[in-house]
Amino acid sequence: MRKVYNKILNIVGNVITVKATDVSYEELAEITTARGKSLAQVIKLDGDLVSLQVFAGTKGISVNDEVRFLGHPMMVTFSDDMLGRIFDGAGNPRDKGPLLTENMIPVAGPAVNPAKRIIPNRMIRTNIPMIDVFNSLVVSQKLPIFSISGEPYNELLARVALQAQVDMIILGGIGLKYDEYMKFKFTLEQGGALSRSVFFVNTASDPIVESLMVPDLALAVAERFALKGKDVLVLLTDMTNFSDALKEIAITMEQVPSNRGYPGDLYSQLAARYEKAVDFEEAGSITVLAVTTMPGDDVTHPVPDNTGYITEGQFYLHHGYIDPFGSLSRLKQNVNSEKRSRKDHRAIMDGMIQLYAQFIETEEKRSMGFRMSDWDQKLLKYGGMFRSQMMDLSVNISLEDALDRGWKILAECFKPEETRMRTELIKEFWPNGAK
Repeated sequence: MRKVYNKILNIVGNVITVKATDVSYEELAEITTARGKSLAQVIKLDGDLVSLQVFAGTKGISVNDEVRFLGHPMMVTFSDDMLGRIFDGAGNPRDKGPLLTENMIPVAGPAVNPAKRIIPNRMIRTNIPMIDVFNSLVVSQKLPIFSISGEPYNELLARVALQAQVDMIILGGIGLKYDEYMKFKFTLEQGGALSRSVFFVNTASDPIVESLMVPDLALAVAERFALKGKDVLVLLTDMTNFSDALKEIAITMEQVPSNRGYPGDLYSQLAARYEKAVDFEEAGSITVLAVTTMPGDDVTHPVPDNTGYITEGQFYLHHGYIDPFGSLSRLKQNVNSEKRSRKDHRAIMDGMIQLYAQFIETEEKRSMGFRMSDWDQKLLKYGGMFRSQMMDLSVNISLEDALDRGWKILAECFKPEETRMRTELIKEFWPNGAK
């Protein structure tokens, strides 16, 4: 029988403090108030002083309310019945469907033993050329989308959810605006992808402390599906909101702040979630793609700065495009070889980016009033076609079609020798009848 305490010593923000013994870190407790029952989780132990974070907030809680410790950490249900369902940041149904209580699993366990991982070697095709061709997404990769408020990063995530060639999608929404949440739901419903998806959504109007649980809930469920042999893509938006929630709790707990007020363990907190990405030997996989918004477009902000040390590159969403210069997939070389994609993949990737870099320089020259040469005119034509036919996020074509389109763009703008492509590739892939 777990002990029950009816004396709350302190209530600050969403945190309460009680005197208790035989309690463990991250253990759940149930608070009985005049309005009903609320869940809380142990976030700090200082001798017999126990601090608990109340998920629904402390409004309506009094110092004489009953606190009963449950003897286990946060749990979430796991079954195939979750597919097509939408849950909140505490794991409760948001879609008015039935409450699932069978096969409960713990949340926020340790990362997978490296000995059980295999080297990433499979591409996740998305039919988005700027990903598939230029910065391939790899099974078990952990990648952030660096962006700023106002950019279409949630639209990009929704497209990836619809088109990614994986077995299932788990979306973790952290501090989403209600219309953003509904847009995700509508897009996946219309595209027929909701049936292979699970949502954990904390909206901006929900208790902020629940946003801390969303990544853990999503990743715990993803891990169980991966162990069943599923390739799972976890989409998280926005990890800056998650970090801000950590910051708020740290301030409430009067912890010594680090850079810009964030807690000193921000790196560890982020790494504990990203390191859940894994490709299991003889089982499935977890791939993590997470939005990280940069306040003031500042990549040195603590959240993107720490994230960059943890992840394997980033997609940089800038001015509505996946920027070819700010984006990087450090694992793309594992999958864009002749054996795993097509033998012209790396040549198209490198050649087109080099020419696009020259186009950017030419644009700057034109804006300063310099006279344009014939080569400059070719570059300007090429840059416009590259942006509209490859960089535009509405482009939806397979990897092979994107590579073929790359050759067609080159042939439309340049002579074969001007592209600096290898002769054997030009002979095989240069469009017939091109100049």
